[in-house]
Amino acid sequence: MKIKYAIFDFDGTLFDTMYIWDIVGETYLRSLGIEPKPSLREDVRALSLAQSAAYLQHEYGITLSADQIISGINHTIEGFYLNEVRPKAHVHEFLDRLKRTGIRICIATATDRYLIEAALKRCGLESYFEAIFTCGEVGHGKDEPVIFRKALEYFVSGQSTGPYASCPAGEKRACMVFEDAIHAARTAREDGFALAAVYDSSEVRQAELRQLADCYIEDYRHTEEFWKLV
Repeated sequence: MKIKYAIFDFDGTLFDTMYIWDIVGETYLRSLGIEPKPSLREDVRALSLAQSAAYLQHEYGITLSADQIISGINHTIEGFYLNEVRPKAHVHEFLDRLKRTGIRICIATATDRYLIEAALKRCGLESYFEAIFTCGEVGHGKDEPVIFRKALEYFVSGQSTGPYASCPAGEKRACMVFEDAIHAARTAREDGFALAAVYDSSEVRQAELRQLADCYIEDYRHTEEFWKLV
C-alpha cells in the first residue's frame, strides 16, 4: 500500500473537541426550554448539522427553520472553537512529517467551515491542509461516502464533481481516511478507502474500530503502524 493522500476528520481525530459535541444538543434544547431525551447524544452522533436540525424539528417539534437551528447550535459552541479548543498532542509533528513526505492532506468534517478555519488558524495548523470539505456544503453526512469521494476527486483531478462519481479503486487504497468515530470509519472502509482509526475516548467501540482499520493510532506519538504503509 502506497499512501499518497490523507483525509482527516476534525473533531476527535485532529482536535480534542468531542466533549463539546457530547453536550451541545442538550445545551441547545435547554436554551429553548426543552428537556432532551436521555438518548439524544447517540441519536445525533452520526448526523450532520443539517440532519441534526431536521431530527430536532421532527423529534422535539421545534418550529424554527433548519438554518435557525444550525445557527443556534453554532452559536452555542463557537466560543470554544474561536478561543479554546486545542489539537491533540503531537498532531503538529505528525502533520509536518506527512507534508515533508509529500502526502497531500485535507479535512472532511461535519462541523461548519468557519469554526474549523478559526481553530486551525489560532493553532497555526491551517497551512497543512489543501482543502476543507464539510458535510453541510456537500449535502451529505458521513453515513454516506460522498464527502470522502469529493475529497479524493479534488486530490486526483483538482475539482469535485457529482456526489457519486466513481473513483478508481487504486486511488481509494492510496487515500488514508483518519477517523475516530465508528460510523464514519465504517463508511470510508466499506467504500474502499484505506482507514486509520484514531483513538478518542468518546468512541466506546474501540475493538470494533481497530478491527476495521488498516492501522490504529492511539496517540500521535506512536504512528509506526501508519508509516509502515507509506
